[in-house]
Amino acid sequence: MVEDAAKVDAVSDMLVDSFGRQHTYLRISLTERCNLRCQYCMPNDGVELTPSPQLLSRNEILHLANLFVSSGVSKIRLTGGEPTLRKDIEEICLQLSKLKGLKTLAMTTNGITLLRKLPMLKECGLTSLNISLDTLIAAKFEFMTRRKGHERVMESIDAAIDLGYDPVKVNCVVMRGFNEDEICDFVDLTREKPVNIRFIEFMPFDGNVWNVKKLVPYSEMLEQVVKKYPSLKRLKDHPTDTAKNFKIDGHRGSVSFITSMTEHFCSGCNRLRLLADGNFKVCLFGPSEVSLRDPLRSGATDGELMEIIGKAVKRKKASHAGMFEIANTANRPMIHIGG
Repeated sequence: MVEDAAKVDAVSDMLVDSFGRQHTYLRISLTERCNLRCQYCMPNDGVELTPSPQLLSRNEILHLANLFVSSGVSKIRLTGGEPTLRKDIEEICLQLSKLKGLKTLAMTTNGITLLRKLPMLKECGLTSLNISLDTLIAAKFEFMTRRKGHERVMESIDAAIDLGYDPVKVNCVVMRGFNEDEICDFVDLTREKPVNIRFIEFMPFDGNVWNVKKLVPYSEMLEQVVKKYPSLKRLKDHPTDTAKNFKIDGHRGSVSFITSMTEHFCSGCNRLRLLADGNFKVCLFGPSEVSLRDPLRSGATDGELMEIIGKAVKRKKASHAGMFEIANTANRPMIHIGG
C-alpha cells in the first residue's frame, strides 16, 4: 500500500519538469496483446510480446497509479494493445475510480469487444471513451487491421452514445492513399451524433514503415473540411490539449485535429506513460525509459519510487525531435508503448 498520504503529497514536485510543466495525466498500458493487426501500429511480422510474469500485475498497477494520483495526477487513460483484453479490466477500473483526486478515468479501445463490456465498465467508473476507427468502409477496415470487425466497432460507438458518453471520441489516423478521401464522411457523423472525430497525423514508430508521403498534414485536412463546411469554427483549446478543436454550426458533435508531426504541442504537454511491462516513459517519441517494476518488486519504498519518477520527469526535453529525426530514432512499436 502507499505510505502516508501527507508524505506523498509533499513530493508532488516530482510531476514538474525542468520547464515548469505540471504532469497531471497518466496513460497506463494494461496489455501488449491486441485482437487487431493495424498496419500503422503492428510490424508486418508481428512483435515479440513480453512474457506475462514480466508484466505489471493488477496490484502493481494500482500501487503505482495511487502514487501518481496522490502526487497530483487527475486523469488516467487505460490503453494497450487492446485494454479490453485484460481479464481484470473491470476490477482495475473500479479500484482506480476510487482513488481520491482522480477526476477522469478514460480508455482508448479498438471497440471490437467493447459492446458487451461497456455497461459494466461504466458502472466501475469509466468516465471517458476513445474508440479507434480509421475507415467507414468495411473492406478497407479489413485491409488495414488484417481482421474483420468493422460492424462491431460501429455498434460499440452507438452503444457508448446510448450509455451517455458525450462526446464519444473517435480516433482516426489519416494516411494518404488509404483514407484521406473519407475525411468529410467522418465529419458527417458529427451532424447527428455526439461524437468528437479526432483526425490524427500519421506518426512513425518502429516497424510501421512510416513514410512522409503517407502523411496528410493538418493544413490539408482542414482545407478539405472547410471547403464542405464553411461554418467550421475553432474552439478555445485548453493549454494542455493535444488537439485543435472545431465545431460546425448545427452539428451535435465536434471535430479535432492532432498535429503531432506538423505542429507539435510539446510546450503544453502534461502526459506521462506507464507501459505494460512497468517501464516509465515521459515522452511518446523519446526512446528513454526507466523501469518502475524492478524497484517495486525489489522492495523499494514509495519514496524511492517517487525519486525515480521525479528524476525521469526532470530529464524530459522541451520538445520531441522533428518528424524526420523521429522516424530515424529507435523507439518501440506502438503496441508496446500503448496508444
